[in-house]
Amino acid sequence: MRVVVTGATGYLGGRLCAALADAGHAVRALVRRSSDVSGLPPGVELAYGDVTDADSLAAAFDGCDAVFHVAAAVEPWLPDPSVFLKVNVRGLENVLTAAKRTPTVKKIVYTSSFFAIGPTDGYVADETQMHPQKAFCTEYEKSKVLADRIALQAATEGVPITIVYPGVIYGPGKLTTGNLVSRILIERFNGRLPGYIGDGYDRESFCHVDDVVSGHIAAMEKGRVGERYLLTGENLSFMQIFNMAANITNTKAPLFHVPLWLIEVYGWISVFVSRITGKLPLISYPTVHVLRHQWSYSCDKAKTELGYNPRNLTEGLAEVLLWLKDEKQIKF
Repeated sequence: MRVVVTGATGYLGGRLCAALADAGHAVRALVRRSSDVSGLPPGVELAYGDVTDADSLAAAFDGCDAVFHVAAAVEPWLPDPSVFLKVNVRGLENVLTAAKRTPTVKKIVYTSSFFAIGPTDGYVADETQMHPQKAFCTEYEKSKVLADRIALQAATEGVPITIVYPGVIYGPGKLTTGNLVSRILIERFNGRLPGYIGDGYDRESFCHVDDVVSGHIAAMEKGRVGERYLLTGENLSFMQIFNMAANITNTKAPLFHVPLWLIEVYGWISVFVSRITGKLPLISYPTVHVLRHQWSYSCDKAKTELGYNPRNLTEGLAEVLLWLKDEKQIKF
């Protein structure tokens, strides 16, 4: 098939382009003129444009059979919050409009987020849960919820869209905001994060980037139109992640907990510094709001319908730690 990928130079999008090319598909990558395309595999066709530019999308989609809409602003905080609406909501609307006008497009796989499903304090949720929309931890979460409603509405109107919801993605690859686990492990092993994050109440659903990529391709091939599929994994806290990392590397686990209120103070200071320097912070106060909740999900539907098969977290985390060591990001 001829497929087009938005967000092709990002952490997930880049891995998806490589996997699609390896599977024999003709891949067209939507990239900006300023993007670093060195990580894309040879043979990938470049289409210059942006999800905020409807005309460039129409040109990029021309002649393609399937669209993977992966592009998103994924930061928990940005100095201009309107970017989330512009990219994540209006960007999806532009993608849908362009796809409707392209007769060759037979399938759209839209990459949403577990945030669009909503928090799960005290239980494990599946795809039947709809976000209550009463409160949002981040502007990113709010934008993905709004976009989720647009995608579901499009499906009722006959648009051939399938929606996938990755959890917290980890694995080798670009050290972007989307690769949060690697960035936190770097802080931990370099002594800049000496204790556990909070008291361990948080729960996140961790999934390896290559498993999520496989889930995307399966959604193109097998996913039902209008259906939602959680591409998640084991539900653990960052405290458990730190303990697993210590066990895998035969290093000492943290001896104390850093309370979330103190991390939130640090997040506010980081945001203040960011406004001066222009460099986005690793931890901002909205991140702490996320850590005060649980985000636990079941991926049984994806396993049954798509053949999704997430690897064991111990195995995946060992791979990431060795990769970070090889990249000289950490020592152990």
